Amino acid sequence: MLSSFQGKLERNGEAKKPVICIEGNIASGKTTCLKYFSETSNIEVLTEPVSKWRNVRGHNPLALMYQDPERWGITLQTYVQLTMLDRHLSMISAPVRMIERSIFSAKYIFVENLFRSGKMPEVDYAVLSEWFDWISTNISLPVDLIVYLQTSPQTCHERLKQRCREEEKVIPMEYLESIHQLYEDWLINRTSSPLPAPVLVIPADHDLKKMLHQYEENRDKILAAGYL
Repeated sequence: MLSSFQGKLERNGEAKKPVICIEGNIASGKTTCLKYFSETSNIEVLTEPVSKWRNVRGHNPLALMYQDPERWGITLQTYVQLTMLDRHLSMISAPVRMIERSIFSAKYIFVENLFRSGKMPEVDYAVLSEWFDWISTNISLPVDLIVYLQTSPQTCHERLKQRCREEEKVIPMEYLESIHQLYEDWLINRTSSPLPAPVLVIPADHDLKKMLHQYEENRDKILAAGYL
């Protein structure tokens, strides 16, 4: 992957195309949102590279992090930062791109949560912060809109139980509450980390039918974001 970055950086000056990041808690409905727009618009959708996080040359750092975050947090988050950077820099093949989360939420939400909860040593946090600061200072990572699927931790917890992903079985309600508060401080209260783009908030506690209706209602706002 590292060997491909040179070409991607050289292409970073290609004609501007809107980039929209879909943000939200675990089980907030990001995949459903991306699927809806990919099927109803000329949009390129990039989901989180979870399959890579589950298999790095035969190892599963995602599962290891959930089992022992203090030991494996920096391992997973270093790789998350690398793979999300790859997402941001890859060639855009459609008029509009939607990305599931971003390199920004990887740092501002998930790394921050590990550190604040005492599950990431300060030296690990410092190293990840240095990497992130260098990337965000030296590499252009344009984002035109953040769509925040605002979901209560209770709803996320219920959805987690229903979808039964192996790594997620150990996620407690407290973890979802912490992630929720970090998202609220970042995207709603705007009291924590800088915003890379304007924010569109979509309440996402509803059932599938209601959510699809909301996506349709907000379609024009979302797709016009990059041209404002």
